[in-house]
Amino acid sequence: MTDGLAIVFDPLLPWWAIGALGAVAALVLLAGALGRAPGSVPRALLAAAILVAVANPTAIQEKRAPIKDVALLVVDETPSQETAGRLEETRAAADALEARLARFDETLEVRRLTLRHGSIAEDAKGTRLVEAVRTALADIPARRFAGAIMVTDGQVHDVPEPDPATGDRARGLPGPLHALIVGKPEASDRRLTVVEAPGYGLVGEPVSIRVRVDDPVARAGETARVTVRLDGEVQRGVRAPIGEVAEIRVTPDHRGPSIVELATPERPGELSAVNNRAVLSVNGVRDRLRVLLVSGEPHPGERTWRNLLKSDPSVDLVHFTILRPPEKQDGTPIHELSLIAFPTRELFEIKLDEFDLVVFDRYRRRGVLPSIYLANIVDYVRKGGAVLQAVGPGFSGPYSLYRTALGQVMPGRPSGAVIERGFTPEVTERGRRHPVTADLPGGPGVTLNSAGQAVTARRGEAVWGRWFRQVETDAHSGEVLMTGLDDLPLLLLDRVGEGRIAQINSDHIWLWARGFEGGGPQAELLRRMAHWLMKEPELEEEDLRVRAEGDRLEVRLRSLDPMVEPEVELTTPDGTTRALTLSAQGSGTYGTTIPIERTGLYTVRDGERVAMAAAGALNPLELSALSATTERLAPLVSATGGSTIRLAEAEGGTRLTDDPAALQAALPAIRRVAPDRAAGGGDWFGLRENRDFVVTGIATQTLMPGWLLLLLALGLLAVSWRRESR
Repeated sequence: MTDGLAIVFDPLLPWWAIGALGAVAALVLLAGALGRAPGSVPRALLAAAILVAVANPTAIQEKRAPIKDVALLVVDETPSQETAGRLEETRAAADALEARLARFDETLEVRRLTLRHGSIAEDAKGTRLVEAVRTALADIPARRFAGAIMVTDGQVHDVPEPDPATGDRARGLPGPLHALIVGKPEASDRRLTVVEAPGYGLVGEPVSIRVRVDDPVARAGETARVTVRLDGEVQRGVRAPIGEVAEIRVTPDHRGPSIVELATPERPGELSAVNNRAVLSVNGVRDRLRVLLVSGEPHPGERTWRNLLKSDPSVDLVHFTILRPPEKQDGTPIHELSLIAFPTRELFEIKLDEFDLVVFDRYRRRGVLPSIYLANIVDYVRKGGAVLQAVGPGFSGPYSLYRTALGQVMPGRPSGAVIERGFTPEVTERGRRHPVTADLPGGPGVTLNSAGQAVTARRGEAVWGRWFRQVETDAHSGEVLMTGLDDLPLLLLDRVGEGRIAQINSDHIWLWARGFEGGGPQAELLRRMAHWLMKEPELEEEDLRVRAEGDRLEVRLRSLDPMVEPEVELTTPDGTTRALTLSAQGSGTYGTTIPIERTGLYTVRDGERVAMAAAGALNPLELSALSATTERLAPLVSATGGSTIRLAEAEGGTRLTDDPAALQAALPAIRRVAPDRAAGGGDWFGLRENRDFVVTGIATQTLMPGWLLLLLALGLLAVSWRRESR
């Protein structure tokens, strides 16, 4: 507690009135002096005493309490610090500095600020140390700021540029700012940078990725090996000239995201391999889908198939239809027929493998397609092709396709009966979990009980129109997703070898397209079926997927078999693993969402499947350079009157974290300095001593009390009277 004394005036009259009184008194005294009137001096003193009394001089005594200055200790714990043991040294140095600052605790308040990254978005922006200091200064009065000490590796990415008009580098930052740089100055780092990468690529077509490997200690002409992985599988290794842009080609082999990993080996003595690799996602898309539609007997639904396939501009449709079967004999001369011979051999033998999907619409044997061509289709399916068959009444007859080689791959065997009465298609329990039929518009929903088992909701309440024909079949393979009359199979899906096949045991899906009794989701159902047949990743019924969405990682597991809180294993970019428990989300899916803390590759495994996702920016600024440096911060520190000092290394290669004495010797000294003195040197940091205070009390005392004025007036009047009496 200190005292402060000040003398102020608290006038009893306005100053202009006091001035007027003074002027009148001066004129009277001047007139008396010119007339040589006796007693002028006592009168002048009396007038002055009266004027001083009216001005009311007052002594003010303040009770003052000193306020502590505030110093910032800013600790950089961003990802670039997690190399070569720098993070441990940074924390140890910050703890030791805080202990040294504690001896000034009577006059100095130390606020420790730790800068960490909590999301991959922050990694992309780099280390925003100056921004953190500005934010902390917002709560500190300028007259109390003693200075800031930043403990960092020097890789700071928000150092302000000089003011174009004044050249000021501080840009309004108060000083002094000091920097303690942690890390070996001679340590070097190799890094892999993706210069250019496409976001999309055609399935089966190579895409180009341009990369550059930088290494400050590499010799001229030296190359580095870059290993290329696609979806976890090693593709090849290429030699890239160091310091030059190299082109790497990869080929997406499926629709949807393909994860490309690029990595170059760690060099001996390198700081870290964290920026020796890059992960990116290339979304595979199909250029154009080639579909072969084979139509049999004309019927109202034929146009439904054609319109559906032609409505998609990405589909190249080849429609094989029989307008004049061989058995038709109407006497028309051959030379008058304008029909063009269809290229049957070219389509069903030479170019069959070029089609993504083959659709049979009510087709039966009519002597047009030889058995060898149908056998080709069986081979086509087993090697990875897709077939969709919508059967009609002919499927139950002697000319059924089931009685050909195609019967080997069909999931439904005809019984010979055709049922013709109204029914509403229903989704089975398995169908409610299958992505092709789950949650169809207007269909029944699914809820899950506590054991994760499907419990039917609104069974039989699907608001779909009826169909009026169903071919009775026996499902001997595959999955039954929809049923019709008497719970007979209506829609079956099956895998055959590497390919897939779908079978619809009715030719009345066109009633939905016409809106009969409200219609139904024929377009959505057929779209899902076609995409499942062509192995669209989003429609896999046994699937594990992981996706990075912003700073969140979404994990989703789909299965036809009910599970109770299934677990998956998550591997993060730094190699650590942990278990994730997934919760039921309905329709056969289980999932969870977790925050993403690091940029890089996330891998999820469930024991059978592996899913990967690339998270974060392609070339995060935070990891673009890892070497400890003074160059970035030195101009700003100098502009604020501070010092930039490297943390000296311990002798004999001992880590400072293992030798407290060496750490104490390596740290700069801390001094309190006056505001007008230098605040830093080659081996010390200065913190300003502002001596700020708050007033806790005030005592006032007038210097011209009434009794004193009365004594002065009487005394001066007596002197004046005495002189006049002489």
